[in-house]
Amino acid sequence: MTRSEATVVLDGSAGCALGVVGVLDASWRRRLADVAVVGRRIAAEVVAVDLDASRVWLSMAATENPELWAFLKRLRRGETVAGTVAAIERFGVFVALDEGPGHPVHPGVGFITYPELSWRRVEAASEVVEIGQRVSCEFLQFDTWNGEARLSLRATRPDPFAVFTDGLMGRPLRGRVTKLVPFGVFVQVADGIEGLVPHSEPGAVPGAAPEEVVRIGDEISVVVADVDRERRRLTLSRRTP
Repeated sequence: MTRSEATVVLDGSAGCALGVVGVLDASWRRRLADVAVVGRRIAAEVVAVDLDASRVWLSMAATENPELWAFLKRLRRGETVAGTVAAIERFGVFVALDEGPGHPVHPGVGFITYPELSWRRVEAASEVVEIGQRVSCEFLQFDTWNGEARLSLRATRPDPFAVFTDGLMGRPLRGRVTKLVPFGVFVQVADGIEGLVPHSEPGAVPGAAPEEVVRIGDEISVVVADVDRERRRLTLSRRTP
């Protein structure tokens, strides 16, 4: 046993220590050293099997909170769940779900990371939600380490990038320069939507740095050169018709 994991001799494994309980899979409210004691029998659920390393990863939290574990296992990716915003932290938002048991440690079983709050870039979660607000979210995955349902609020709303870029190829636009980087210039062409004018585009001034051509805040004319919907990237060009 170490500070980061406990090895377990599984019943029927001929004395081989094949089972492993990681520090985050031991318990959602107690330290690994408090729940995994050398020589003590444990009950745990298999969460992963590593055939190459001959290891079986186990979760003691599953048997410590069987009702919550069973509820989270029933959820399917893409399923819509509803609840109330229970807490806003600097690392994300907790949601108390309408269905299922409460969490033994956290304010809610549901959790939304900052990128999943909105299609737009946000500095604070309070720009999107507030405590006590009702929300409907898409279930992404079961976080076994924290006993949480990872959720997405933005997935339940239209993607403004997809709407804005539909039929946009070759169209002239006006935008504001928002950032200068060594490889080009970022330009905001709509609310929450930015595109990149590559420094290497045809017609660029050879050897000129971006700040020698434009400044942050400048309004410039561009056209859409490429749309990558999968990665939500917009490539722009200053070579307007």
